[in-house]
Amino acid sequence: MNIQPITTEKDYQEALERLEFIFDAKKGTLEGNELEILSILIDKYENENFPIEMPNPIEAIKFRMEQMGISNKELADILGYKSRVSEIFTKKRKLSLAMIRKLHTHLSIPTEVLIREYN
Repeated sequence: MNIQPITTEKDYQEALERLEFIFDAKKGTLEGNELEILSILIDKYENENFPIEMPNPIEAIKFRMEQMGISNKELADILGYKSRVSEIFTKKRKLSLAMIRKLHTHLSIPTEVLIREYN
């Protein structure tokens, strides 16, 4: 086992290839330990070089509604008024704290996504 930091795209590709090769290694074995360390190094490299931004709150709501098969009417039942849903989706109304709490509770959207600024 000769593990080194992943600093280049070449290092990254080689680490991915090795990870794929030892993917089924048993925990506690040399290859299992290598697998665990490589996973950590790959994760660190990906987080630094390919960061994933949190989504826009409105897009997150629409996406979660689609996932759950929720209609605008059902969302209106959660938020209180049909006109509110329209105003939120057209960005004429910002999400209030009460709306954020309801969306988090009923749709399981993380609050850190819902409180983000959006235009």
